[in-house]
Amino acid sequence: MLTDPQALGDWLRLLLTPGVGTDTARRLLAAFGPPSSVLAQSPTAWQQVVSARVAQALQSEPDGWRALNEATWRWLQEDPDQRAIVTLDDPDYPAALLRLPDPPCLLYALGQLGHWPHLGAGQALAVVGSRNPTPQGRLNAHAFAHSLAQAGLTVVSGLALGIDGAAHEGALDGAASDQLATVAVVGTGLDRVYPRQHLALAHRVAQHGLILSEYPLGTPPLNANFPRRNRLIAGLAQATLVVEAALESGSLITARLALEQGRDVFAIPGSIHSPQSKGCHALIQQGAKLVQSAQDVLEELRVPDPFAQVPVALPAAPPPENGLLPLLGHDPVGLDALQARCGWDTAQLQAELLDLELAGQIERLPGGLFQRLTKT
Repeated sequence: MLTDPQALGDWLRLLLTPGVGTDTARRLLAAFGPPSSVLAQSPTAWQQVVSARVAQALQSEPDGWRALNEATWRWLQEDPDQRAIVTLDDPDYPAALLRLPDPPCLLYALGQLGHWPHLGAGQALAVVGSRNPTPQGRLNAHAFAHSLAQAGLTVVSGLALGIDGAAHEGALDGAASDQLATVAVVGTGLDRVYPRQHLALAHRVAQHGLILSEYPLGTPPLNANFPRRNRLIAGLAQATLVVEAALESGSLITARLALEQGRDVFAIPGSIHSPQSKGCHALIQQGAKLVQSAQDVLEELRVPDPFAQVPVALPAAPPPENGLLPLLGHDPVGLDALQARCGWDTAQLQAELLDLELAGQIERLPGGLFQRLTKT
């Protein structure tokens, strides 16, 4: 997690540069190393990776960079126990998000940072749906989230009105005191709450869970940000449950992203006359699993008995004798298969994969696959 104001400034300057989005930033990081090294390059070197226009923009400080850097550092220092920024090259970066084709370069976090190691490592379910649900839909979201949290799952949602809010509330009501109850992924900066009606709920989530954002402080609720944050909701969860959704609902975007990431999608059926059920029915027609109770979800996820004895964690395996690269082979390979080959835990493996990616020796492919780019 970022603890150095200079490093924070370098990351923000890179990401605020006009023309530098997540994809361009990752290409620059892969070519030159951390942001400090990227910014130290010459325009000629930059143009080997980006366009002349972007290379020219990298020569100047972005508008508002210094003010944002100072404000962000103050925000971090005001409550370091509950506020953090995790960078793409940090060992603490959630392993589940590293499997995305476009993981955020910075992840802002607010809440119970002591639960951070459980983020993406334990079992989690995304619960999404309409912002204008029926009364029954709202009750279903709360009841399902309550039961799933009681079973030990973390409920991931987007803090929106309607189903999202009911899901967060149900998880908070059902979770144990020492559990990561719920994670809210938002489409604004963490210095503001949207919608304002969820101000009290956001405080509850921060007290018993985590609020995450990829957007800098001060980012307003722009329409384009919400569909984009849905990939993080889907990415942090083993599966996605759609409670109610119209045919044009943004929840269907989350479901599609979950399917693209190889995750299960569950849908609760409703009345054939209700517009809020048509999206769920369409998902079921396309292969989503129809569920009528939280127990259906638990059975599909094969959630272990929460009262069973927890196995003792084994120590991390030593590095392969010749490094990780030979174990990749030259065909695309998934994280689970690679983990079986090397015996490392997920965090250790993801850190090594990121090092190899930044060194230009492997490439991340869609679907959570990795492939060698060089021969040894």
